[in-house]
Amino acid sequence: MTYCKPQPTLKGKVPAFTLTEVLVVLIIIGILILLALPNLMPLITRAKSTEAKIQLQHIYTLEKNFFFEKSNYSRDFNEIAFEQQKLTGQGGQANYKIDIIEATNNTFRARAVSTVDFDGDGVFNVWEIDNNKNLTEVTPD
Repeated sequence: MTYCKPQPTLKGKVPAFTLTEVLVVLIIIGILILLALPNLMPLITRAKSTEAKIQLQHIYTLEKNFFFEKSNYSRDFNEIAFEQQKLTGQGGQANYKIDIIEATNNTFRARAVSTVDFDGDGVFNVWEIDNNKNLTEVTPD
């Protein structure tokens, strides 16, 4: 058995991109993202507002169940068994703070206020639902 000495496989330069070429491509991609971002902001806001709609519909269901049991609506989350998720500013993932702003024997109204300005214009998104399941966007973002 004879031993073969390994031969170097690379002879000369290896074809590759230079650092300058990679940086130019990254700059072009960044410019394209900056151009597309304003067009995507309404889509992002609509996607985030789904959280508010789902939470308010859940409040509606809990309030209706409480109403059928007690013949009135409640302002207390503990009575209706609703647990507010931790907000993004408190280490959680919820973008909306939920409040029951009105609860009487015959009516209730709950509100979801965003804690994040999704499009950076200084306006925070607000949604409300009432005892008739009227879900409305009070303040669009």
